[in-house]
Amino acid sequence: MLIGEYLHSLDTKGRVNFPAKLREALGERFIITKGLDNCLFVYSYDEWKILEDKIRTLPMSKSRNLQRFLFSGAVEVEPDKQGRIVLPQNLREYASLTKDIMIIGASVRAEIWDKEKWERGCGELTSDMIAEAMDELGF
Repeated sequence: MLIGEYLHSLDTKGRVNFPAKLREALGERFIITKGLDNCLFVYSYDEWKILEDKIRTLPMSKSRNLQRFLFSGAVEVEPDKQGRIVLPQNLREYASLTKDIMIIGASVRAEIWDKEKWERGCGELTSDMIAEAMDELGF
């Protein structure tokens, strides 16, 4: 399970030191693609395969836009010896990533956010919203 919240900075070449704990869970190489809410989703190969298999079971009429969205933006990354990965320009632009970013664990995937956008989104959550979601899950 991927958990935690990590503050990092992009360098001028689009590199970021990816958190060691998340690298261990994701494996030597992993997939980064466009995510919801203008963040980036990060999947291990195993989780990516599960997602791909689920999408394949859908009729083309329901899956084609999702396929285009997730697969066209996907890249395989492999951290260098210092644990850095390169985020391609198109993905940095999609997620509005400039300097300070948040890398978070989100169960079976990690997410990469612009720091300010992440903080705004967290600030919009209320206790009532969390309580309602927990009620729906039977907590």
